[in-house]
Amino acid sequence: MNQNADMILYSWIFLAMLVAGILVLVIRGARQTKSIQDYALGSFLFSPAAVGISLAASMTSAATFIINPGFIALYGISAVISYAVVLPIAAMVSLVFLSKGFRKYGTTVKVMTLAQWMGVRYHSKAYQTFFAFLSLLLITFIVLIVVGLTKVLASTLAISEIAALLGIVIFIFGYMMFGGANSMVYTNTIQGSIMIVVAFLLLGSGYEHFSDGIHGFLNKLSTIDPKLVGVTNTSSFLFRDWFEIGIVQIIVGVAIVCQPHIITKSLLLKDDKSVNKFLIVAVVTELLFFSVVITGLYARIAFPDLLVNGTALRMDGIIPAYVLQEFPVFIGLIVILGLIAAGLSTLEGLIQSLSTTITNDLIKPALVKFKGLTLSDNEMIKINRLVIVLLAIVSIYLSRQQLLFPKLSVAIFAQNGVYAFFAAAFFPILFGMFSKQTPAHAAIAASVTAVVVHFSMYYGQIPVPFTLATGENPGVAAAIAIVMSLLIGSIVLYFSKEVTND
Repeated sequence: MNQNADMILYSWIFLAMLVAGILVLVIRGARQTKSIQDYALGSFLFSPAAVGISLAASMTSAATFIINPGFIALYGISAVISYAVVLPIAAMVSLVFLSKGFRKYGTTVKVMTLAQWMGVRYHSKAYQTFFAFLSLLLITFIVLIVVGLTKVLASTLAISEIAALLGIVIFIFGYMMFGGANSMVYTNTIQGSIMIVVAFLLLGSGYEHFSDGIHGFLNKLSTIDPKLVGVTNTSSFLFRDWFEIGIVQIIVGVAIVCQPHIITKSLLLKDDKSVNKFLIVAVVTELLFFSVVITGLYARIAFPDLLVNGTALRMDGIIPAYVLQEFPVFIGLIVILGLIAAGLSTLEGLIQSLSTTITNDLIKPALVKFKGLTLSDNEMIKINRLVIVLLAIVSIYLSRQQLLFPKLSVAIFAQNGVYAFFAAAFFPILFGMFSKQTPAHAAIAASVTAVVVHFSMYYGQIPVPFTLATGENPGVAAAIAIVMSLLIGSIVLYFSKEVTND
């Protein structure tokens, strides 16, 4: 057999082994999942290191390992500064700052979801329901990961993208119906460990390009396109100036932690003494994972015209093509396993957190209020499984649309939805933890402002004065939305205090 045939055969074998391993862990976790709370938070005693790696794995995802390197391949150093330097530093500072406060309040009131945290903190069932509906925007992130995994498996296994899509969704959503947090931390830890190995393999894969030093490496990129070595890139609607590359990514990085599969991870720890160790492991691992996007520069040198055998590469297919071309069979298999692990880790967290939110914060209150039903733990778990089935159907439809008709990349579709969500969540989380006097109407005003401003900026492609940036960049739309929500929320808070004092 030739190398390509070997790769296909061994990929099927590796995939079968991965499937078997995951099922063993899921069965183990499912045996301990007796209630929706077990599904959401787990009933095992997890080590802080395991939870830290699990967080890093679920926070990074296929976006960092598969999709975002494509941006770097297209737009060069400007994208590296944005995605590998500014965003990670801002996100890690925010993670440390917010995780401790969120855990302190979350464990006190015994919440399972971010929406429930909002409802309890602000004493508003309506606000809880609002955030539960807003959480549906995270389906866009699920689609990003599914598309990324589809690209990898379709090219590796030599099957159609639709077949790969169906196989991925049926298997992953299927096993997530049973395991929940009990199996997820174990699978995430193993996946994260594989990702650490693969991160070093990917980062080291371009070592020969540095034979003449960094200047020689940059010269290779400049020969392909001088814009690739510029600190800004006007060819992109994402990295046109320092506002988009720096200020926007700082604001987005700080707020990006406000996603349920990220900020609720600290609730899996059994005591406060474990928090620091958990954060150290998470931050160090996360910074390594973020640096993987640099692989996009190696891929651009490998495909200077972004062609493979005369066929144009779509952005989301650049890294899968690079791995198949650059690595020998067995090393390539390990790398592919890491790319799959990167997708699985976040996808599991999203399915778990989103299905729990829909079940606990939307369906359960509706059944209690309108039907007068009292649901047992077993009935809640059954409803949660049905929710996962519905999420799978929606994910298949939207993922197929993005495979066939992407706007540059599925990342733009995902950013539009996810950024809107955490823009709305930032003010209520920040002020909910550090200002006990913040009333519900201030938080609600801030969240509504964020949603309205974000989508108005994005769909209106509204320009930002004194910059080249427009709302066409979802990061710009989110950054302006976050600033406006902080402004409006703070104004409402100020006048609320004035009224109280009077």
